[in-house]
Amino acid sequence: MRYHIECVLQCGNHLGEGPVWDTDTGVLWWLDGTGRRVGNPSIWRLIPKKKKVSTWHLDQDVGALAVRENGKLVLALSDGFYLFDPDTDDLELITLIEANQPRSRLNDGKVDRKGRFLAGGMDDKEELAICGLWRLDPDFSTTLIEDGIICTNGPCWSPDDKTFYVADTFVDEFWAYDYDIDTGTVSNKRLFATTKDVSGVPDGSTVDSEGFLWNAELISGDLVRYDPEGNVERKINLPVSNITSVMFGGDNLDEIYVTSMARVKHPAVHDRFRTETKPQPGAGSLYRITGLGIRGVPEPRFAG
Repeated sequence: MRYHIECVLQCGNHLGEGPVWDTDTGVLWWLDGTGRRVGNPSIWRLIPKKKKVSTWHLDQDVGALAVRENGKLVLALSDGFYLFDPDTDDLELITLIEANQPRSRLNDGKVDRKGRFLAGGMDDKEELAICGLWRLDPDFSTTLIEDGIICTNGPCWSPDDKTFYVADTFVDEFWAYDYDIDTGTVSNKRLFATTKDVSGVPDGSTVDSEGFLWNAELISGDLVRYDPEGNVERKINLPVSNITSVMFGGDNLDEIYVTSMARVKHPAVHDRFRTETKPQPGAGSLYRITGLGIRGVPEPRFAG
């Protein structure tokens, strides 16, 4: 099937991440996770029908966001969970996370279909397995549900809510768990897929209505679709090498938005990134893929 890739916005994101399509408003939210380090806005919002872009600046790195039932936001910032009001810029701390780990910061996160927000940490130098995966419940209580992670990425659920997927980017592994949607607990951890034999590493993910997992592969620039058994079903190569996350959007949830990264200097101690002196043309832009005939599933709002 023929498809079309277009650059929607040349936004120069230092570390584009965390796209969320809000079906209630027809709006795409996403982040520049480390944008504040170079003076860029941290939170981005696109209203496609109006071609209107809005941005907000934060004083911390931001790993993930979710839309709340009241239309405001919940954020996973570097040191914990926060509530954010885009209308007033009011930022309110819910709770600190891993305050005893100065190298750890919250990274990717998503909301399950009971309205819980799951977000995991990453070692800023991408080396040590010092981070956890946390669940923020609608009553604002937090629970550690996994630990020993270097860099959490791509949390998402199968359409039937029975399987939870998450990747540790610098272990080159995706894991699948049995998920209890009533309690928000995980069990039966197993290997779902690996990128050990390819040039890229797993970053942000989403799941389509057929139960296939889509992953933005950092370094290779491949958007990869995995079947429910973890086999690669297809690859779509994007115009830039460092794509970071993926989300279905549009009125019919049949458009795919892909974020990317313009960052050249990396704090990591590993040498897996190509040595660059300037970003690729288009790096850090927001991309959209149309014409695939595949639909996503609606992203839930945080119930708190």
